[in-house]
Amino acid sequence: MDSEGGSSSGTGQRTSSASPASRRPTAYYKFTQQNLPACKPVLTPGWVFTTFLLIGVLFIPVGFVGLRASESVVEIVERYDTECIPELYRSNKVAYVKDDSISKNCTRFLKVQKHMKAPIYIYYQLDNFYQNHRRYVKSRNDRQLLYGLKYNDTSSCQPEEHMNGLPIVPCGLTAWSLFNDTFTFFRDGIELRVNRKNIAWKSDREHKFGKHVYPFNFQNGSLIGGKMLDPNIPLSEQEDLIVWMRTSALPNFRKLYGRIEEDLEANDYIAVNLANNYNTYSFGGKKKVVLSTSTWLGGKNNFLGVAYIAVGSLCIVVAFVFVLLHMKNPRPYGDTAFLTWNRKSTF
Repeated sequence: MDSEGGSSSGTGQRTSSASPASRRPTAYYKFTQQNLPACKPVLTPGWVFTTFLLIGVLFIPVGFVGLRASESVVEIVERYDTECIPELYRSNKVAYVKDDSISKNCTRFLKVQKHMKAPIYIYYQLDNFYQNHRRYVKSRNDRQLLYGLKYNDTSSCQPEEHMNGLPIVPCGLTAWSLFNDTFTFFRDGIELRVNRKNIAWKSDREHKFGKHVYPFNFQNGSLIGGKMLDPNIPLSEQEDLIVWMRTSALPNFRKLYGRIEEDLEANDYIAVNLANNYNTYSFGGKKKVVLSTSTWLGGKNNFLGVAYIAVGSLCIVVAFVFVLLHMKNPRPYGDTAFLTWNRKSTF
């Protein structure tokens, strides 16, 4: 009896100790064992063909719409860096641009080929200017742009860190090389008003450049880089600087200069009085002034439309290639003989 009782007691203890495992949540167990219900799409030939064909049918019309929007942009591009040099200095352009005694004023005439609806965006374009150069990009201090002289560590701004023993605000090569050509536009002898407000990103004006930070000791050295800054205007309102400090990733780039807020008619002639101050001659760069309208897709850029058409066309070609391959070498669905580990080695 005792042995049976002991056996019964032992059995009861074993049953009791095993019960927590048996009460383990089923959902947890299925999750850890990856046995939960899941969507497992099967890529049958029909689904593959339909998917590629559908992508192609959708992408190609979108691409043509994008191309049409890009082609509707009216754009005038005028290169002026070579034409605005006096004949005497054509053989030594660097000496011309560095000589302050020589007038840099120049006039170019632009013909409007098609009606340009306001707002008309004015850009300056620089070619062969590597704003993405590692040393150039690093030669700045974003905290100083926001806090000014309150932030003292400007070692990253070398070699434009100090001048005459005093800190420079804004410091660094990026700010020092600020573009300093100017443009004035006339139609029939009447100056066109150029709006130069709100040309920079709102987030940059409000969060990256201090509202109480003013230029200090800027361009006071013997070697002047680019545009001077008004020491009485805070950096958050110096939008030319803000636009320039958003460096470009490519060597050929455009930056917004302003907006003409009145329409230009076809066959109008626009006189551009400009100051050819910026030195692109020492590194073989080019300078252009650009007038451009915009659409719902932005400025003139055919890349997006061409990319959609190319991808759509490729998908349609791939779809028909799959169909031809399936018709030439059909096989039953789920035939395990085609699995790699079931194939006989030929070696």
